Amino acid sequence: MMGNTLHWRKLSAVAGPGGEWHDAEQGVPLQCDDALQWHAWPWQLLLSRSGTLPQRWTPIGRIHRNGEKAVSSTTVKLVVVGGLAIAAAVAYLVLRPAPVATESPTSVVVAPSPPPVNEAVGVIEPTVRFPIPVLEEEPAVAVEESVPAPDLNSSDTVLGEALAGLFGSGGWSELVIVKDLVRRIVVTVDNLPGEQMPWARSPLQRAGGGFQVVGGEDGLRVAPENAARYLPYVQLAEAVNSARLVAMYVRLYPLFQAAYDELGYPSAYFNDRLVVVIDHLLAAPELTEPIRLVQPKVRYHFEDPALQQASAGHKIMLRMGVDNARRIKAKLRDIRQQLTGAVPQN
Repeated sequence: MMGNTLHWRKLSAVAGPGGEWHDAEQGVPLQCDDALQWHAWPWQLLLSRSGTLPQRWTPIGRIHRNGEKAVSSTTVKLVVVGGLAIAAAVAYLVLRPAPVATESPTSVVVAPSPPPVNEAVGVIEPTVRFPIPVLEEEPAVAVEESVPAPDLNSSDTVLGEALAGLFGSGGWSELVIVKDLVRRIVVTVDNLPGEQMPWARSPLQRAGGGFQVVGGEDGLRVAPENAARYLPYVQLAEAVNSARLVAMYVRLYPLFQAAYDELGYPSAYFNDRLVVVIDHLLAAPELTEPIRLVQPKVRYHFEDPALQQASAGHKIMLRMGVDNARRIKAKLRDIRQQLTGAVPQN
């Protein structure tokens, strides 16, 4: 049949030495008239039709240059689909989760990982690391035998009476701010390892006099006389009995915990924070040489960048002088041992 109708049959073709194609069955060259063009690609033979074509010249499928039998595109697709199906089956058998045994009703419970270690500037985890001690024989402290449910708004009287029993009628009230004292103590403890202190919430009055500096053309330094400003606070700390102080703290602990809850730590334990902050202060550097200063604007800064970037608590220990700092550290070690029953490593 002639005209625009194409008649299809299987055709095996081989490439000749000159690049021409030959009918493998009949050995004759595959030629076309002026209306037809054959396009030989590396792995297939394509036909552009715009006229008539004798029946025996009609190619189908893929033609290989090496003369092998042509493979149709349908066959290739079937092979690819079959291969993908086999690969998917193998992947399922290898990667599928292990089946859960149903013969035994016993289930395995995985123990939860322990919480991260509490760091001075880190987030306080709910796990209690340092529970308040149970006092076998409580020293006499001017506190009622049973403390009612925490009421921070009326705690000043209770704590003031307790402090009077600890310090007597000395000048402690001139250094300590009794109003909102529990909240002030908790806020100060929580912020000592940080960069700045909320001085408006401090439980202690500001040290008398101004910060004293010496030096000239060779640079500025902290004056040795500056340590005297902190001496009354050091003497106050040394005057109190550590065992009695801890006993008072233990009996009033619900008030401190309630104040800590107010700061946004409802699941944390304030005594853990207190012990961590004590350890932080015990780790403050002790410099025997005069501390050099700079004055970029109004305030003085430590010349050493490491000291300037230190925590607010470490800066307080540095400003008070090495002798005062060592005396405060001795009291802190004693208090920590009373709280935990262990001697601190610092």
